[in-house]
Amino acid sequence: MTPAASPRTPLDLRARGEGFAEFWRERHLCTLTGVRPDGTPHVVPVGVTLDLGTAIARVITSGTSYKARTLAAAGAEGAPVAVCQVDGRRWSTLEGRAVVRNEPEVVADAERRYAERYRTPRENPARVVIEITVTRVLGNV
Repeated sequence: MTPAASPRTPLDLRARGEGFAEFWRERHLCTLTGVRPDGTPHVVPVGVTLDLGTAIARVITSGTSYKARTLAAAGAEGAPVAVCQVDGRRWSTLEGRAVVRNEPEVVADAERRYAERYRTPRENPARVVIEITVTRVLGNV
């Protein structure tokens, strides 16, 4: 387990080694867990890309989705979330704060990253990016 980073100090995810990096490049379905306004968890399947250098995880989704609307309501400060992927005994959870981004260049970059890990995403003019600043890593990779 990696100790939590302060909100101003990004984690050095490259220090976790090549096995960790490869696990986050392999094609795995992930889950995104957020918190509903009533405090209960909201867990949904997603595709996640991870930039080791910046400790930013990205999820592309429609801006009309419940997850995007709930996270956008948190404002510029963002909301706490976790993304997780499992492959047998190997698993990894990334915790952090998520914000919703809709700038065309940010969306295009996230789509490119998604296409590298999964497949070219379908057209979606309402697409946004859930951008997660990773502050803690748990797992067995």
